Amino acid sequence: MEVILLERVEKLGRIGDVVKVKPGYARNFLLPRGKALRATEANRAKFEAERAQLEAENARRRAVAEEEAKVIDGLSLVLIRQASNTGALYGSVAARDLAEALAEAGHKVARQAIVLDRPIKTLGLHAVKVVLHPEVAVMVTANVARSAEEAELQAQGVDVTALDRAAEEEAEAPAEAAPDATPEA
Repeated sequence: MEVILLERVEKLGRIGDVVKVKPGYARNFLLPRGKALRATEANRAKFEAERAQLEAENARRRAVAEEEAKVIDGLSLVLIRQASNTGALYGSVAARDLAEALAEAGHKVARQAIVLDRPIKTLGLHAVKVVLHPEVAVMVTANVARSAEEAELQAQGVDVTALDRAAEEEAEAPAEAAPDATPEA
């Protein structure tokens, strides 16, 4: 099925491109979200008549997104979660959690704008892509820790799970090395 793109779609094309896509992708994603029109003669004429207006609106939205990107780019979000001593989270951090953390930091970002390849399930620093506009994307850092103190250590580059393992080994070592305190008769 051929469609006319009304906005830039990653890995597909730019505004005004006529591209061939699978019917299900067009029917279920591009058309309902207003990202494309079917490539009929009537729609081609309609698009050409509105092309300047669509490009101007896109440029305005891109300018707003670029201003917001300057503020958000490189931001570090601290997310406090419960986790095991090995660093595995009891649960996960999803796009919704990151959107809430950005809102708490004073930045309104839609949950759909946060791109996670998979949910975050371990402690540590995780790079997360935020797409503010189809042509504007920034990276933020999700600092997932068990406490604010651990988050500060992770921000400095300390592996808190390695510290936990060292503390466990240290606690076990004196117990094994302690001699029997039984008096001889």
